[in-house]
Amino acid sequence: MSRPARSPRSRFSPGSPLRSARTGMALAAAGLLLFGCSSTPDVTREEVDSTIDLSGFWNDTDSRVVSQEMIQDALEQPWADEFRSTRGQRPTVIVGEVRNLSHEHLNTQTFVKDLERAWVRSGRVRVVAARDQREGVRDERSDQARFSSLESAKSMGRELGADFMLLGQINSILDSAGRETVRYYQVELELIDIETNEKAWIGQKKIKKLVSKKRFKF
Repeated sequence: MSRPARSPRSRFSPGSPLRSARTGMALAAAGLLLFGCSSTPDVTREEVDSTIDLSGFWNDTDSRVVSQEMIQDALEQPWADEFRSTRGQRPTVIVGEVRNLSHEHLNTQTFVKDLERAWVRSGRVRVVAARDQREGVRDERSDQARFSSLESAKSMGRELGADFMLLGQINSILDSAGRETVRYYQVELELIDIETNEKAWIGQKKIKKLVSKKRFKF
């Protein structure tokens, strides 16, 4: 007795390789779509002077607060009043290099600008341009000597020399155990008399942060 002929298997029947491949592609596409939707950032604008700590690293708040507090401390010391009483004018300050000796990659230029801004806003000292800025100003003055009118061209050799230079460094210490990390920052600033090398003021500011990592919940 002969067996009935078996009907050919459809390419799209359950369990066929082609159908499984198409199902896998559809699931992958759906997963990518869901991932794309969930990874869309949620952006909120904040006040620039608000305090936001996300990682515990040195941030804009640290730079702003440290510069303001340290310059305020410098101006409360007698060096500025002594200079004014003996010279009859405000001291002129230039902000030099602030070295990054911490464990992090810090843009110290933002801190330098915060220091310059604090000096200028105090109104008690005059601040002159740093070395990299002076070159551009001198080029402009040279161009004026060649191309500007005699009435408007600025004279050579009349730059204001600084009386004091501010130098400093940022140090850090890390201490970790388990899910907790202590980040310790110490900022050192020194104001040096350019003529005599005398240190007119030494300032120090310390910051300590405790960073705790949350446990993952499934």
